Amino acid sequence: MTIESASRPLLERNTLRFLCSVLIKGGTRGEICRLLDPGVFQDPLRRVVFEEIRELGSIDSRRLRELLPARVTNRGFPDFDLKSFLAPQEVSEREIDELFESALQLLDLSHPDEDTFHD
Repeated sequence: MTIESASRPLLERNTLRFLCSVLIKGGTRGEICRLLDPGVFQDPLRRVVFEEIRELGSIDSRRLRELLPARVTNRGFPDFDLKSFLAPQEVSEREIDELFESALQLLDLSHPDEDTFHD
């Protein structure tokens, strides 16, 4: 799947679902957040959600989900609902591969002048 064939909003949303998943470790989340440029998130809400995930660092995903709604609300999105934003809430191990692929595609967009992160 290429960046052109997947809609950008879906890539952004899937990347955020991946970053909030209990199936990845905090250190992995932190590393991906360091590599991703917030500017690749075209939607203001998704950019703020990403920035807050990055600010929270390598914390446990459950704690991340507890803290994120208030932080996003404080950034100017009073109607933010994390549950609907991340729906479906549960991510299967099969789905995590698809979500990770979205993150890789956004990483490619973060570093357009470098070799790609995947084939």
